[in-house]
Amino acid sequence: MLPQKRGVDAGEVQDLHNKAPRPAAPAPAQDHHKEDPAHMAARAPEIDEDLHSRQLAVYGRETMKRLFGSNVLVSGLQGLGAEIAKNLVLAGVKSVTLHDDGKVDLWDLSSNFFLSEKDIGLNRAQACVPKLQELNNAVIISTITGDLTKEQLSNFQAVVFTDISIEKAVEFDDYCHSHQPPIAFIKSEVRGLFGSVFCDFGPEFTVLDVDGEEPHTGIVASISNDNPALVSCVDDERLEFQDGDLVIFSEVHGMTELNDGKPRKIKSARPYSFTLEEDTTSYGTYIRGGIVTQVKPPKVLKFKTLKEAIKEPGEFLMSDFSKFDRPPLLHLAFQALDKFRTELLRFPIAGSAEDAQKLIDFAISINESLGESKLEEIDKKLLQHFASGSRAILNPMAAMFGGIVGQEVVKACSGKFHPLYQFFYFDSVESLPIEPLEASDLKPENSRYDAQISVFGTKLQKKLEQSKIFMVGSGALGCEFLKNLALMGISCSENGKLTVTDDDVIEKSNLSRQFLFRDWNIGQPKSTVAATAAMAINPKLHVEALQNRASPETENVFNDAFWESLDAVVNALDNVTARMYIDSRCVYFQKPLLESGTLGAKCNTQMVIPHLTENYGASRDPPEKQAPMCTVHSFPHNIDHCLTWARSEFEDYFANRVKQLTFTFPEDAMTSSGAPFWSAPKRFPRPLEFSSSDPSHLNFLLAASILRAETFGIPIPDWAKNPKKLAEAVDKVILPDFQPKQGVKIETDEKATSLSSASVDDAAVIEELIAKLEAISKTLPPGFHMNPIQFEKDDDTNFHMDLIAGFANMRARNYSIPEVDKLKAKFIAGRIIPAIATSTAMATGLVCLELYKVLAGGHKVEDYRNTFANLAIPLFSMAEPVPPKTIKHQDMAWTVWDRWTITGNITLRELLEWLKEKGLNAYSISCGTSLLYNSMFPRHKERLDKKVVDVAREVAKVEVPSYRRHLDVVVACEDDDDIDVDIPLVSIYFR
Repeated sequence: MLPQKRGVDAGEVQDLHNKAPRPAAPAPAQDHHKEDPAHMAARAPEIDEDLHSRQLAVYGRETMKRLFGSNVLVSGLQGLGAEIAKNLVLAGVKSVTLHDDGKVDLWDLSSNFFLSEKDIGLNRAQACVPKLQELNNAVIISTITGDLTKEQLSNFQAVVFTDISIEKAVEFDDYCHSHQPPIAFIKSEVRGLFGSVFCDFGPEFTVLDVDGEEPHTGIVASISNDNPALVSCVDDERLEFQDGDLVIFSEVHGMTELNDGKPRKIKSARPYSFTLEEDTTSYGTYIRGGIVTQVKPPKVLKFKTLKEAIKEPGEFLMSDFSKFDRPPLLHLAFQALDKFRTELLRFPIAGSAEDAQKLIDFAISINESLGESKLEEIDKKLLQHFASGSRAILNPMAAMFGGIVGQEVVKACSGKFHPLYQFFYFDSVESLPIEPLEASDLKPENSRYDAQISVFGTKLQKKLEQSKIFMVGSGALGCEFLKNLALMGISCSENGKLTVTDDDVIEKSNLSRQFLFRDWNIGQPKSTVAATAAMAINPKLHVEALQNRASPETENVFNDAFWESLDAVVNALDNVTARMYIDSRCVYFQKPLLESGTLGAKCNTQMVIPHLTENYGASRDPPEKQAPMCTVHSFPHNIDHCLTWARSEFEDYFANRVKQLTFTFPEDAMTSSGAPFWSAPKRFPRPLEFSSSDPSHLNFLLAASILRAETFGIPIPDWAKNPKKLAEAVDKVILPDFQPKQGVKIETDEKATSLSSASVDDAAVIEELIAKLEAISKTLPPGFHMNPIQFEKDDDTNFHMDLIAGFANMRARNYSIPEVDKLKAKFIAGRIIPAIATSTAMATGLVCLELYKVLAGGHKVEDYRNTFANLAIPLFSMAEPVPPKTIKHQDMAWTVWDRWTITGNITLRELLEWLKEKGLNAYSISCGTSLLYNSMFPRHKERLDKKVVDVAREVAKVEVPSYRRHLDVVVACEDDDDIDVDIPLVSIYFR
């Protein structure tokens, strides 16, 4: 049963904000540069896998250990600094030291979610500590509130500055660059709708893993004795190798010289083959087998200092190729702003033409000093926008850049992923309202939104506050969105309303990303807790939290009136089915949908705007590839196959099934065409011989027997969990010798992907089972019942993952496949989606930059942006959304966004005539899954003079609910040339 519709009341607010555990006292950052990095990793605390499982899936253990030993400085605790600090504390670095000598003012409330009006006048860094510490008590948080000296930087592995002059930044960067070992230096700013990042990780920085992707592999089918040698692989999966990649070989029979573990360079990479830069003419002749695996060598980067890079920036990291000339101009603009602030000791005033001209003059002066590398043309209008909004730190920009910079710090501390090299500039001037803003529109109103007003004006601010938004989901994306919306003032008036729904409850694994939740919220509804936390950020937020899943079953809750009242819909979902449903509703009611998603360090955003863009469902990702069942059951060749099998079966067949398989298909078996049956990718299996002295065997039996006992309600004795006593008990078990059977059919059809087989009469099998069950039930004690076990991957004490990991590894051992630990097994079998806070923050920041456009209205399709980003590489790719497909007929045109409406309680005949007037000959009319009319059926002509709604009631059994005033029908039509024409959905408003 779905939860009932309900909101947040005052009593719940008090319960959800009961007194939290007191955070650990901050301690000073320690000088860990005196320790060997490996020693630091070894000393790092144990990783809480329940808390960090999704992050572990992205980074791995070694990276997490390096993070746990890292000390980071964040200087400047306005909105950007707060976002960076939040992401680092969630990631679990050893310590974060906050530096800021300024005091909280009203403008800070536009972007720093740790602050409230009661903090005004307090030191910014100190005011952030209590709420920041709540995110992760394992991280030491301390503050520096006075001047910062360069010598203090030696306490840190990485330092981040968000509000520092270029002169001071150059001094600090020179110190960090020349320090032994080097200290990673990052300078980042957000100024209105403009942002910048600069990274310097030292003279030589080693990247241990450039992209975080699993090494590509292939299964060898043949290798020629040639110079160069041609390697062909099996054609069940395309190879992902590229020219120049290094690979190693293993398990090659015949040409064993390749099994030496030496990396070899490949060229002429094709989907199923490549050549080796090696002469194999004298090697042994290839017989069979072989795995080829990509080797990812470390990469060394040589960074310039800030002083050098400002003069010779090299290539800028691009994000939007429609603005290919923008980065050099913004490189000038940020220097000009620094000069303006240094000389005038303030920011340009919003809307001041005089201040904008001063900044432009500074930019021109700097440009002229560049000699041959100067820009030929300077876009003065862009610099006017830059100057006008430069004092403002907008929440969406802070969220976006907080994600980018947070990820760069992780790279600096761990060597995981490729650093940003070295400048990145970004702007979103398209987010500005389309009508020109007067200086009077930008004046502060002594409100918490003054920073935002200085960029967008008071008219748009009022629209934001009065907007009616539906947010679906309140997990990782949802928490970030709620924080952003609260800071932006979305739905923060009596006329506005934010409705958020999520039917899930909080689990421990959520806490490493879903930062509005605390450990004392575990087990509570996500939507209620998140909404309450968002109201704490901005008490004026008008939010209703529901626990209903948005689906066809809850259309009485999210009814027509609800959808029609909305200004926009924000998806914060984690599955395609729910996304498709919300997309269909938005298309039906013609509402903007702001879509986003993350996968590890990757994120994407898609804007779905009525009549301007295609909808979410217009393009689909290819379906997830399923391994054939014959591969999973009998011929696995990677650990995923083993885990798929282990997840779907709870039986012990490691010896008997293998013996049966090898009896049916011996090692020298041939196919009907005369080829060896056991050729790649099939591996010949070996049965396991149980040994109580093998920990893997024993652990598997422990997990299996405990779950078996739980299923039958059998008490579990204490000795069962003692390895020695369990081994003694197991050794006493006597099993009969296995005798293989003749004539056993084993599935070898690779097209079979179903777990079941239709080779026998299902009804007969069911009848036989029922008879057996009835006979057995008579022998059971009164009241006996079995306890079905619901799989739960995130409880490390329930033995579920122990059993599945054991199954998979024993299966892998049968087929000589490398085994995995329990955590990796959990990632695969539990279908854990890798997730980190940084990519989530970036995605929501980008979406909220688009939300300004949606709520302002009037923007063209070229103003909107869809984004794909990969923070690991890093890659930022932004582009205009694709317009919807247009269908034309005579002088009419329509898209998926159009819906034809007819007012009146019309008959079927009147509907046909209405369409005939448009040059359309309707031959079929349906409602839901029922056919109301088809011209081929003579009896259907009797229905022509009946009301459409009455026919739907009689034939389709459709009762239109009281909250709905219309009935939808799908009509199939032809034109006068008998060519089918796809027409929009037809809505008949009969009430």
